[in-house]
Amino acid sequence: MPAQLSPYRVLVAPGLDNSGPDHWQSRWQRLYPAFQRIEQRDWSVPDLPAWSGRVDAARQVERKPTLIVAHSFGCLASVRSVAQDPEHVAGLLLVAPADPDKFGVADLLPHGELPCPSIVIASSNDPWMPLERARAWAGRWGATFVEVGELGHINAESGLGDWLFGQQQLQSLAERAHNALSAY
Repeated sequence: MPAQLSPYRVLVAPGLDNSGPDHWQSRWQRLYPAFQRIEQRDWSVPDLPAWSGRVDAARQVERKPTLIVAHSFGCLASVRSVAQDPEHVAGLLLVAPADPDKFGVADLLPHGELPCPSIVIASSNDPWMPLERARAWAGRWGATFVEVGELGHINAESGLGDWLFGQQQLQSLAERAHNALSAY
């Protein structure tokens, strides 16, 4: 595990239908066996309160400072969880968040700044969230916004392999989280 990540517990929050073996999240878990996946009871039903509850439960297992690496609907569940209770969460990496309006859950999400450093990574041709809407949500949440060009939904079909750029963003988030914690 890169040195920047060693002080942190890393939780992986997949989106709908979970992340298959070729998805960058699954590949990262093979590269870094300490990363832990947040499991959902039903991967095919986008129930934000239920999914957020599973994020809450996974966070409570260990009190170590935590980074959450979320994708798609997992981003929405993670944001909701952390906005309701930020304890022990040091940072959020939100990749290709799903459009809350498509799922009718915008009212269940915070419309203000998140309580920890966060990065939203978006693709210019993501079918689940138009780029400008992703930029707007990142702005509401006070997140750093990173556009990565035409990578679709930034998933297995995007052909990213181990997605080194994403790993670099996670390391950057860990450094920002460390600096934020050191400021107190």
